Amino acid sequence: MAGTVPMYAPKQKSGVSSPATNESSVVKWVLIAAAGLVLLWLIALPLIVVLTEALKRGWDVYIAALTDPDAASALRLTLLVAAITVPLNTVFGVAAAWAVTKFRFRGKGFLITLIDLPFAVSPVIGGLIFILVFGSHGWFGSWLSDHDIKIVFALPGIVLATLFVTFPFVARELIPLMEDQGTQEEEAAITLGARGWQIFFRVTLPNIKWGLLYGIILCNARAMGEFGAVSVVSGHIRGETNTLPLHVEILYNEYQFSASFAVASLLLMLALVTMIIKSWLLRKNAH
Repeated sequence: MAGTVPMYAPKQKSGVSSPATNESSVVKWVLIAAAGLVLLWLIALPLIVVLTEALKRGWDVYIAALTDPDAASALRLTLLVAAITVPLNTVFGVAAAWAVTKFRFRGKGFLITLIDLPFAVSPVIGGLIFILVFGSHGWFGSWLSDHDIKIVFALPGIVLATLFVTFPFVARELIPLMEDQGTQEEEAAITLGARGWQIFFRVTLPNIKWGLLYGIILCNARAMGEFGAVSVVSGHIRGETNTLPLHVEILYNEYQFSASFAVASLLLMLALVTMIIKSWLLRKNAH
């Protein structure tokens, strides 16, 4: 009969979401407890140990470790490298995501493979690549030496190594997002007479702003915490080429455990600030 509701039609309740599974509450709480124990053992407990060891010998030792000239230099270098690499990776990530999702061209698959390459290659190997290219016995070593240009064991080498490790984060955050959005809005803007930069700033950028900010935060967190590639190209020169992770390693190897954990706690605080900003962005995006 016209207008009747079929017997098999599901009943909809406004404001009530159906569960994803029909498992019992016991299974649910077992899974939640297991996940909580894993997080406690692998994440929370190490963080507590770091803070405990950092303060083990009192606040005087803790403050002295953080105000040490070498620690201050490592902090400045870490922030400087992040301040250089994150904007560069942001520009590259947006350009790469735009090219991959908005255009058709030969070699697109190869470009995506290059973007993903740092995820597959060990950071140490990435650092060795720059040693082979820019080191004293590398491809451009003689030319750089003749022109008194220093790449390896200096700031440029650290920046290049960090760029290599971190450049996929922004692009990989944006590519799936921009693929899901499609090109309909950009095409509509073109029919209305908008030009390339107008389309980007008025159509594309507002649609990807939260994903872009999320990618920037992840990129910044990795840039500040990178160890492997930077360790290879830095030369471990105290007060000059040591970032915070390298400074922690040196202090630990010298059996200055309280100082090493104090500096590690500084990295921990930077990471927590990053996570707080990320969580705030996620909540803001959800609303």
